[in-house]
Amino acid sequence: MATGWVAGSVRARALARRRLGRAGARAIATSGSLAHAVEALAASPYGRDVRAGSSLTDAQRALGAALLWHLRVLAGWQPVEGSQAVRALAGWFEIANVDDLLRALSGVGRPEPYRLGRVSVAWSRLAGATSAEQVQRVLTTSAWGDPGGETPWQVGLGMRCAWAERVAEVSDATWRWAAGGVALLLARERFGSGRPLPERAVAPAARLLGPGILAAASIPEAAARLPVAARYALADVTSPEDLWAAEARWWARVERDGFGMLRGPRFGLDAPVGAVAVLAADAWRVAGALEVAAGGDPVEVFDALA
Repeated sequence: MATGWVAGSVRARALARRRLGRAGARAIATSGSLAHAVEALAASPYGRDVRAGSSLTDAQRALGAALLWHLRVLAGWQPVEGSQAVRALAGWFEIANVDDLLRALSGVGRPEPYRLGRVSVAWSRLAGATSAEQVQRVLTTSAWGDPGGETPWQVGLGMRCAWAERVAEVSDATWRWAAGGVALLLARERFGSGRPLPERAVAPAARLLGPGILAAASIPEAAARLPVAARYALADVTSPEDLWAAEARWWARVERDGFGMLRGPRFGLDAPVGAVAVLAADAWRVAGALEVAAGGDPVEVFDALA
């Protein structure tokens, strides 16, 4: 076993402990106020970026920044294959930066971009874009590919579908996550929003899942047309109103798989991929806990999802 994999696996397992877990997240949710929740979070493994007194939006943004920092550290400890895997899994942050950039170009305030460092794909070229047309051109000539349009919705959908295809190439486990996640995305867009899906934007998802989901007339029919290993994502979903619970089950699946990969006795790709999974799931859960603390949802909803 190469020394790089040994060091990378040890670091991955150590970083995976920098999370709150279900009990810690519930303590945030039931802290009584957003101010108390953020203060507690600032003293947690997320304290590198979360600051006491932050608003809900700023605190949730800081959660993402803390997660991204952990992924950048993790990537730096891996041999080439492991670093490339972490980079692929971290693609969400570049998508978030582009989402924010496009909103800023339409006149909406823009938060500080996530600092991507070694996990960037094309952000160094995208950051200076001054129009939506330029964003599409840069994406088209990058590993992201043509998103199929220049509106924020088209770009966001196209990048997310392209990201799913890239994540699916990492391992068998990430294929299941990517396929399930993009199935949820397309179901939400097709049956929740009711908008026709632009062909070029969803082409990567169609290559991953097959074209059947795009032609389905209902969510159960879409589920039946998915590859067998991806059907779990839409299991028991009969209407768009069920998709929020399906997303929570998807996160639970990712986290469970991640823990299994971390517990494996061997050094290799499983450890960094598993670490990304459990750290991302924890950040998602804590973001929901902050919503509860701010009065957005009852704690019973948090318990049902987390």
